Amino acid sequence: MGEEKIGPDRLTRNWNELLQEIRVIETGVQILTGFLLTVPFSQRFGDLTGFQRNLYLVVLSGSVATTALVVAPVAFHRALFRHRKRYWLVEAANRCARVGLVMTAMTSSGVLFLVFDVVAGTAVGVAAFGLSLGLFALLWGGSPLLSGRRRQVPDGSGPED
Repeated sequence: MGEEKIGPDRLTRNWNELLQEIRVIETGVQILTGFLLTVPFSQRFGDLTGFQRNLYLVVLSGSVATTALVVAPVAFHRALFRHRKRYWLVEAANRCARVGLVMTAMTSSGVLFLVFDVVAGTAVGVAAFGLSLGLFALLWGGSPLLSGRRRQVPDGSGPED
């Protein structure tokens, strides 16, 4: 689409920035997935209600899907290495990272829901889920949107004083 307008240096910089961001989220998601994989082997797993078991499976599936999303750009790069597809790689990695962030918020909030449901009941679990999603939305979505309302200095490095 606008591939010819973006220089190779900028694409390389964008790619490297995306990879750094993905590394951060990838580690957290993989730790969460590993933890969730151990839950069925704990003694109390048998005490979960049918709803809690289903919720666990949804959260585990979300965590695995999130892992797939945040690791996908690495697989894209391997498959397209030296095929001059940097623009496509950056665009696809950006999409995967964005969806991966949404999935991370959903999965983390789902884990919180499950834990609160087991410990304090479904109503408290639903409240924790909603508050958690609200926090993610405020920090990850609202803050960047609000920052766009500030005036930027001509070089784009920050607000004017």
